[in-house]
Amino acid sequence: MPNKDFYHDTVKTALVREGWQIVAENYALTLGGDRLYVDLAAEQPLALERDDERILVEVKSFLGKSFFFELERAVGQYVIYRDILEETDSEFTLYLAVPLDTYSQGFQRYLADTIIRRNQIKLLVFDPIEEVVVTWIDNPNL
Repeated sequence: MPNKDFYHDTVKTALVREGWQIVAENYALTLGGDRLYVDLAAEQPLALERDDERILVEVKSFLGKSFFFELERAVGQYVIYRDILEETDSEFTLYLAVPLDTYSQGFQRYLADTIIRRNQIKLLVFDPIEEVVVTWIDNPNL
């Protein structure tokens, strides 16, 4: 099993506070005998805002020395997971969870914003101190 990201439990708590039910940690994606693991699988049955939705969340801390190195790894991982989900006709929607300060300082930069938009990466921005979801960015083109 893969190691938990630094903010794994923080994002888990934030999702539960929003009414999500965590259905799996280290959710296995399998394609052609290969197996990869997404940090969290959650569903929110019959909720007010996100009706009967199932999501997968890959948590990234961006605590390394280089923001762009971390971004390269996160985007690559996200794209691979998304491609597997599309190939297997999964009903899950994939999100990349990033801390608020990283989003505010890093993702607002032109290069990072361009990469997120061009790759259609859905973001879940969370506050690691308050352990809450700050915003969902479902359509990076807006």
